[in-house]
Amino acid sequence: QVQLMESGGGLVQAGGSLRLSCVASGRTFSDYAMGWFRQAPGKEREFVASISRGGGTVLYGNSVKGRFTISRDNAKNTVYLRMNSLKPEDTAVYSCAADSQRMSSDMNEYWGQGTQVTVSS
Repeated sequence: QVQLMESGGGLVQAGGSLRLSCVASGRTFSDYAMGWFRQAPGKEREFVASISRGGGTVLYGNSVKGRFTISRDNAKNTVYLRMNSLKPEDTAVYSCAADSQRMSSDMNEYWGQGTQVTVSS
């Protein structure tokens, strides 16, 4: 089992920035691709970004390209999501995911509980 714990969410004004962190435990972190997803009230879960096991490949959802950056530190068992130029429509619960086989929008092996991000206009 892999346990995932997100942190870093909060309330920010439009145009501001936040950095989310997700710490993994339980298995070898570098065996897993990592990803971030978000879900707003009344909407389906949306793929935000993912990163390969070694960090050499990253993918982004169209709505966040150019504004968000995913990175990982395998020595710290942590994946990050730097969010810049935040918009009210970025408001959602952000969850991290770990998957030993997939690294895109279909990754679904392990999930964290999520952290709330609220962007005020």
